[in-house]
Amino acid sequence: MAVKHISQDVFDETINQPGKKVLVDFFATWCNPCKMLAPILDELSETLPENCEIVKIDVDENPEAARKFHVMSIPTLVLFQGGQAVERVVGARPAEEIARLFH
Repeated sequence: MAVKHISQDVFDETINQPGKKVLVDFFATWCNPCKMLAPILDELSETLPENCEIVKIDVDENPEAARKFHVMSIPTLVLFQGGQAVERVVGARPAEEIARLFH
């Protein structure tokens, strides 16, 4: 499953999917570490179980979502389970470290 881009309009329904783990990549198009992270997330998304998903939200276009979850630096990855933030990683990280968030 490819990484999809979402907006504030669907943010809550995306992270509140029952039984699903959703990793949200808070990013910006001008951010070089975000650009480095993008292919890692794309590749990882192809190997995830059905109950896991990766989505991206642009902090410049969706500042309310970034404020709500206190995103101060990008990229910030937040793993949601049942609508609750359960893990957070700031900065570009290797695929293995990101994959461990889902376990």
